[in-house]
Amino acid sequence: MSGKPVTPLAAADAIIEIGDKIVLIERLNEPPGHAIPGGFMDLGESAEEAAIREAKEETGLDVLLVDMLALYSDPRRDPRGPVVTAMFIAKAPADARPQAGDDAKRAFLVDPDHLPDDLAFDHATILRDYLRYKKDGYKPTPQDLLARREQPLNAT
Repeated sequence: MSGKPVTPLAAADAIIEIGDKIVLIERLNEPPGHAIPGGFMDLGESAEEAAIREAKEETGLDVLLVDMLALYSDPRRDPRGPVVTAMFIAKAPADARPQAGDDAKRAFLVDPDHLPDDLAFDHATILRDYLRYKKDGYKPTPQDLLARREQPLNAT
């Protein structure tokens, strides 16, 4: 093999819990919509470091990563091209309030049972996985994630 391999981009996101609510952002850049805070990893940075940095940049919050939900890698998940993301669950202090920054137009708290309809990327699927995890501790298995490749993106 010659040359540098062409591979997906790497990202890290964090579902940030504050009490019984989670933080979402309204995206400033394309693609539009609401999203889980996160973004691309920098060279030399771990996925965990990237999730913490992106949370701070987009929401102003200092977070503690408490779990990893799954690694999402469906090549259809981002209209800009293939992106693999490590999806973490994080906590912020109960009195913390998100403040939009970086490429977030707005950062806000939302009841995870009442999400906006215009979630970007595959975040509707990811947040359904999160709600199931919160209900019964179940995380998507590799077989679950593979089976989704046979379905439309964000199918229920």
